[in-house]
Amino acid sequence: MTKTSIEESQQNAAARRAKGEFVRGISGFRSILGEDPDFPAEAGRYHVFVALNCPWCHRVTLARNVLGLQDSITMDVAFPSRTTEDDPIAPNRWEFNPDRVASLTGTTLRECTGETATGQAFRLAKQIYEAEGSDEASVPILYDKKTKRIVTNESADIIRMFNAQARALGSSIPDDKRPDLYPQSDEAAPLRDVIDTLNQQIYVGINNGAYKAGFSSDQAIYAAAFTAYFDTLSKLENLLASDNRPFLTGDTFTEADLRLFPTLYRHDPVYYVRMKLNGARILDYPHLWRWVCRVYALPGVADSNSLIHCRQGYFGRSWNNVVPLGPMRPMPYPDAYGHPDLATDRR
Repeated sequence: MTKTSIEESQQNAAARRAKGEFVRGISGFRSILGEDPDFPAEAGRYHVFVALNCPWCHRVTLARNVLGLQDSITMDVAFPSRTTEDDPIAPNRWEFNPDRVASLTGTTLRECTGETATGQAFRLAKQIYEAEGSDEASVPILYDKKTKRIVTNESADIIRMFNAQARALGSSIPDDKRPDLYPQSDEAAPLRDVIDTLNQQIYVGINNGAYKAGFSSDQAIYAAAFTAYFDTLSKLENLLASDNRPFLTGDTFTEADLRLFPTLYRHDPVYYVRMKLNGARILDYPHLWRWVCRVYALPGVADSNSLIHCRQGYFGRSWNNVVPLGPMRPMPYPDAYGHPDLATDRR
């Protein structure tokens, strides 16, 4: 399988972080299903650990759902807020705790689970890594329940593998009905080139760009990320408007659409405030808004995430842990994603 992730340069990472820049690290586990002999593509063998507020995990849950892998790849969901300073093991870690109460709702969250794949009932994602001698702590994790080993923790690789191995992994969708997110035929080479170009633009300007804006503490770095983010949105809006295409590459939903959706899904209700990306709403880009609504309407997409988790996770990490209740106009989210007509062509 060709390289799928777009990795940020780690040169002078410590010094850049010290100056206020958000610098994303590189995943340490990178085995490939069906190519690594230790990890054959088999139905019922694999498991994913995710947090629904995390956009990189959202890529994985999206791919799992749109490819019909919900029944053959099991899943555990972490609580959206990290552990607190008084945690007996470690603070600021992903926790599998279905009994934890969300401050936003005053209740437990029905999607949250315990840890069910390792046989150890670990509470923290950190402990799953420690069992393999790693000090990493991130999600998503693709896990082999048979060998009790981590396959990979790189979301870009996971979605590409799910697509390439969907039939062998036990997809419930027939081949002729299942979307092919990254076609491998010789005739599809030009399409792959377009997807690769879009993936690069989307990762740098949008996916990672949102974090550059929201989690950097230097005004100039923030301003550059803010500008790049909205410049990229404008380019994508113009691309969709150029021929009124339904998806980024034309008539079919591809990996490029899947990579873009988690960030835009979060923009109006979360990132506009939390990531200081208040230049415009997606609702202000009519073609992008209708694209978000179109993707949201695809089978399995709405069930792949939760804005309650997103709000709890992002604002629960703010200084006062208070989660905003809006936006309420023109209607609450995610209900708004069922109404492509909310966007007008006047900007």
